[in-house]
Amino acid sequence: MKLRFLGGARTVTGSCFYLIKDGVKILIDCGMNQGAGAEAMNRRPFDFNPSEIDYLFLTHSHIDHIGLVPKLAGEGFRGSIITTSAASDISELMLYDSAHIQESDAEWYNRRALRSGMKLIEPLYRSRDVDRVLPLMKRKNYGRIEPLCKGIKFRLIDAGHILGSATLELWCEDGSKEKKIVFSGDIGKKANPIVNDPSLVEEADHLVVESTYGNRNHKSMKDSINELADIIKSTFSRGGNVIIPAFALGRTQDLLLILNRLVKEGRLFRINVYMDSPLAERISRVYTAHQEYFDEEAKQLFTIESSSAIRIHFTTKMEDSMALNKIKKEAIIIASSGMCEGGRIKHHLKHNLWRKECSIVFVGFQAQGTLGRQIVDGAKVVEVLRENIAVSAGIHTLGGFSAHADKDELLEWISKFKNSPEIFIVHGEEKVSLEFQSLISKRLSSDTRIPFRGEEFEI
Repeated sequence: MKLRFLGGARTVTGSCFYLIKDGVKILIDCGMNQGAGAEAMNRRPFDFNPSEIDYLFLTHSHIDHIGLVPKLAGEGFRGSIITTSAASDISELMLYDSAHIQESDAEWYNRRALRSGMKLIEPLYRSRDVDRVLPLMKRKNYGRIEPLCKGIKFRLIDAGHILGSATLELWCEDGSKEKKIVFSGDIGKKANPIVNDPSLVEEADHLVVESTYGNRNHKSMKDSINELADIIKSTFSRGGNVIIPAFALGRTQDLLLILNRLVKEGRLFRINVYMDSPLAERISRVYTAHQEYFDEEAKQLFTIESSSAIRIHFTTKMEDSMALNKIKKEAIIIASSGMCEGGRIKHHLKHNLWRKECSIVFVGFQAQGTLGRQIVDGAKVVEVLRENIAVSAGIHTLGGFSAHADKDELLEWISKFKNSPEIFIVHGEEKVSLEFQSLISKRLSSDTRIPFRGEEFEI
């Protein structure tokens, strides 16, 4: 049995792991790369023949875990895609949105290329490639051990990261013995809004574990909520806007719930929240349709209607989005993308980042090479929509809103194994993964490895 690491190796995005056993070929995630050099990485050929892949497991529906699935289908993949019901529904929305972006970006580039005599490009994939993906989806529930094929069975359990996120357990017959491989997916932190805490695994022979925040801890959710309330009040008193880059999936729904609660508790007065993401609105409706994945508090609090304590405005048309740039004060604008690499957030940064009375609030991880990372790291001037913009607004990073487990929570999750599995550390910047490896070695007797991209192991 061979395990090859084709993405998410010594980097945070592009997760993709390839398992081969007795001729059966399995992918775990097929994510898009993000950040510096991502375009070229996403366009390079797969390291395998897509038509030969038998099964694809999707641990959850963030684009860095599913974003290349339409490309996979466009190049011949016709196997089964196994994920949870909620992840299946959300992935459909995410992939059509991604395909639209690929098509629009290629159209924009080709208009310029025609004028300058440059070579035209094809989109990375099209909506018709997403059409090929949907019939392949097999929707599964948490907690059931099911046969995959001869000699292999699997189970999905709640990873507590976003709605429908899963940790994958695989049992593989190996002669007279059975080996168990666990792929953590992205592990959620405890007390994430809406979703349950991550489920624990007690036994494995091999563990592939994420390390996004493997070298640092978050502020508590309580502290981060208090800080957010203070930022909003102080920004409004200065006559500015609060701009929040947030992914349409997960963080946006959490923020709406938290802002709603702050108003209901009387800590903020009725406020205007502009949700500048048609995708976020559609995903929010998927959330309300899958309340079976909610924790008990969210079941009581979360519906679209429960946001009535705040004045929430969904902007669907581009002209509505552009009109937001005329609002100079007392607006909270939530827009994607969360790393400021595309989408409507760039327009709001262009109109607010240079204004010292405004605040930019980052509530999620910013990968190396992204515009969001440049701003968080203290750049004085950044390029936004081909224009240099001064960074004069207040810049705030609220780590408590992260949907990822932090250092201590990751170590606690791993420490619940009763045996000592071989551990492969993935989905983290190289420096972070190395520090996380050192922490594991001090606490546990497990052998640990940090694979390079393309590295293969016999397990």
